[in-house]
Amino acid sequence: MPGLCVALACGLAAPAPALAAGSGDQSDAVGKLIESTKSDASQDKGPAADKASTGDKSPAATKPSPSDMAYGAFQRGYYLTAIELAKPLANLGDPAAQTLLGEIYSRGLGVRRDMKEAARWYEAAAKAGNAEAQFRYAMILLDGSAVAPDPAKARDLMKAAADQGLPLAEYNYAQMLIEASPSGGFSAAAGYFRKAAEAGVPEAQYAMSQLFANGRGVPENLARARAWLQTSANNGFDTAQIDYGIWLINGKGGPAEPKVGFAFLRHAAELGNPIAINRVAHLYKDGIGTDPDKAAAAMWAVLAKRLKNSDPGLDDFFRGLDPQAQKAALEAANRFRTR
Repeated sequence: MPGLCVALACGLAAPAPALAAGSGDQSDAVGKLIESTKSDASQDKGPAADKASTGDKSPAATKPSPSDMAYGAFQRGYYLTAIELAKPLANLGDPAAQTLLGEIYSRGLGVRRDMKEAARWYEAAAKAGNAEAQFRYAMILLDGSAVAPDPAKARDLMKAAADQGLPLAEYNYAQMLIEASPSGGFSAAAGYFRKAAEAGVPEAQYAMSQLFANGRGVPENLARARAWLQTSANNGFDTAQIDYGIWLINGKGGPAEPKVGFAFLRHAAELGNPIAINRVAHLYKDGIGTDPDKAAAAMWAVLAKRLKNSDPGLDDFFRGLDPQAQKAALEAANRFRTR
């Protein structure tokens, strides 16, 4: 289906680089939520706040668990200490410690990277029901380099992690549903995409925009599609930035806002996205969302050509320039560096 390739058919999202609750870049809304939480700190929070403010001296409040100590060492970068603390717990069946060891070995932190050892610990924690481990081990089973590939088991584990509310698992399992049933999987996938999107996964937010834009799994609604595109774009997903910029320029799903649309496309172009570079060259050439600027259009046209993403319109435009303007554009393109 047009428009869904990037979000739905171009591979599963990779695991986050660390054991973290978030998904990477956070939206402005999350920033505001954190700020309002800080500003509310002085408000009455009940007995729990009273205990915290008076410095509770109970053993539970002053003595971290062995698992907490292992994870604390990990967070501070003391990876060998984290291993030393986590291994006895992992051998006793502690899934959090097992998952921590899987993380350390999968990334080679303080030790030689060992995906087989990581898979062993992730598998043990996954069997105990740890959602993070289920997700990680599912990805290892799909990759099939450290262990024998097992797509069916990977799907079951991904679903288990998704049903526990792990956002990246929700996103990936939604993709699996569509891959398994390209004609009928959208309805089941929409709920998982929505949960991941609401948790802040930019790729899932983009996927929701495409579902609403095409009426797959949800009723077609261009206004809601545009809203999800904006959220994903604000979270830094470059494909969403390009689509959202084009929608703003064309007035799709809402009023036309060519200047804002140009800004999104220019941002994506400065990051080196070939599609955005092509579009920005045209916008400068035609003066859409910005003042006409032949010199800027020529530079972006050269970059588009180098990235094999030019078109006859840009080629004709560049050939129509005088030799001095062409030379200046080539020199400007040579100086260009992505952000």
